[in-house]
Amino acid sequence: MIPFLDLKKINQPYETAFQEKLKSVLENGWYILGKEVEAFEKAFAQHCQSKYCIGVGNGFDALVLIFKGYIELGKLKKGDEVIIPANTYIASILAILQADLVPVLIEPKLETYNINPDLIPEKITSKTKAILAVHLYGQLAEMEKISEIANKNNLLIIEDAAQSHGAEKNLKSKIYNLKSAIAYSFYPGKNLGCLGDGGAITTNDEALAKVLFSLRNYGSEKKYHNEFIGVNSRLDELQAGFLNLKLPNLDSDNEKRRAIAKRYLSEIKNSKIVLPFWDFSNNHVFHLFVIRTENREHLQEYLAQNNIQTVIHYPIPPNKQKAFSQWNNLSFPITEKIHKEVLSLPISPVLTESQVDYMIEVLNQY
Repeated sequence: MIPFLDLKKINQPYETAFQEKLKSVLENGWYILGKEVEAFEKAFAQHCQSKYCIGVGNGFDALVLIFKGYIELGKLKKGDEVIIPANTYIASILAILQADLVPVLIEPKLETYNINPDLIPEKITSKTKAILAVHLYGQLAEMEKISEIANKNNLLIIEDAAQSHGAEKNLKSKIYNLKSAIAYSFYPGKNLGCLGDGGAITTNDEALAKVLFSLRNYGSEKKYHNEFIGVNSRLDELQAGFLNLKLPNLDSDNEKRRAIAKRYLSEIKNSKIVLPFWDFSNNHVFHLFVIRTENREHLQEYLAQNNIQTVIHYPIPPNKQKAFSQWNNLSFPITEKIHKEVLSLPISPVLTESQVDYMIEVLNQY
């Protein structure tokens, strides 16, 4: 069986270094917000070309804390609306709700699966205060168009980059640097994954960064002095140590993913399968390689019979989830089509050429 994602194989080259890092942390005797977290925050900020990086407990907390940080700064308040793609993973929507804000769902483009900027203006009201751009499957949303809309309407930009570590940005508008905060997840299956939960926020906004450093640590900048009603969401010292070992290889691992994606795109030739759009720039890091087909269950079973494991990201659209019963009667035809047809193929830095050869052959014979 070709596994969808072989985490053991991905982490195997680091095994000795992981053990040495564990020993180092044990010998140091400092387990919370120590040198490893400090080193990772500095290195990841540099990698993302940001001034600040705030390590937090997970990617969901990263989003929630961004919203709460803006609330503390008076840039958001309870009941404000946040525009979000209708086909995102549910965590993006839950983060908005956790901050007592109101998500406004917008259809994506069928080609890219990212939010359609052309549909944003018609949904902007007097209560709209922010846009949450989700870089789904590893491909950047159209940030230049989004930033122009945000600039025109004085909206904040928050980015969910849980799946897009290392994707490059090419923006002309300075709003991207001035009014943006980006949330990352280091869940084990991500392009940059630790061995447990972990997350981070990057930003160039000094005031926001200062608030976030406090919010993640009980709202305290100085021990026992609490300026805000904060939470306990700190990137673990040991996980930060593991990330410090893996970060230098992120770009090369992403290149391996792109190389596999190029082969899939050029060599899979089957009219029953819709391949994803990519302009072959570095705006995509292929956290997932997502195809579409009208008879997904049949294709998935066929691939399983041929020893290829696949995963559905995601089978149920947010507006059809039981948790969001208030949206169940709403119609988002593009979103619903995507969720009905998508299927994710294996793609990772540890796939071999022969495995890719085999998968392409099997898909073309379907």
